[in-house]
Amino acid sequence: MAVIVGCRVLLQSFRQQTGTIDGVCRLKDHAKYLQNLLNNKLQYIRPTSNGATRHFSSDAKDDLSVRYLDGEDSGIVVFGINRPKQKNAISKNLVNMMTEAVESVKKNNKVRTVIICSMVPGIFCAGADLKERAKMQQSEVGPFVSKARSLISEIGGTQRLPRAIGVALAKELIFSARAIDGTEAKRLGLVSHAVEQNKSGDAAYLRALELAREFNPNGPIAIRMAKLAISQGIEVIPTKDRLEGLAAFKEKRPPRFKGE
Repeated sequence: MAVIVGCRVLLQSFRQQTGTIDGVCRLKDHAKYLQNLLNNKLQYIRPTSNGATRHFSSDAKDDLSVRYLDGEDSGIVVFGINRPKQKNAISKNLVNMMTEAVESVKKNNKVRTVIICSMVPGIFCAGADLKERAKMQQSEVGPFVSKARSLISEIGGTQRLPRAIGVALAKELIFSARAIDGTEAKRLGLVSHAVEQNKSGDAAYLRALELAREFNPNGPIAIRMAKLAISQGIEVIPTKDRLEGLAAFKEKRPPRFKGE
């Protein structure tokens, strides 16, 4: 599975209490060249102020790889999750590396789009690293959960899933604990695209790359404003002021807005 996001949206998701992606799907995807990078033990990459790159080894070897594409794909960054033994389960180290990577791309005005993909065949992410979580001190739990919320679909799923696919279907999936494939996830509206796997196993990544190539030539300021309008428009829906406005219209009286 490959997830494609704008770099500013990715940064925002780490700062908000909840993420923007709901549901479970299984799509086998890992780009052929990414697999080669995995075999070569790729190190963590971060851009310098002048646009060059630096390589750093993480405490837990290569939990995350970051690659800045060049040439016609300049402006696209690929985050590759690489914890094969843990099936890409989210650890404290992975969260910290992801946070640092996001902060890094935020400072690079040339970055337009970030693609998040798995470098482990057959798995995108197994959720939180439960073995590590079982050993956490009480003081560590809060900060970890806060940072991981945008990555782990199950956190807040009982609230976000009904908003995405409706109450009845959300109850069916949650009560049955059913695992669904990419085609079913697409039908339900949990994912935007579901692609047939190819022989090299990178079909989803290639589709994400196609989308990134469509986005990149467009005006960054216009896209930024459009994303802001969409995001803030969605946030208006559950506010008390919206409900007050509807009530005032129904009761034919001036609304009493409180900014809540």
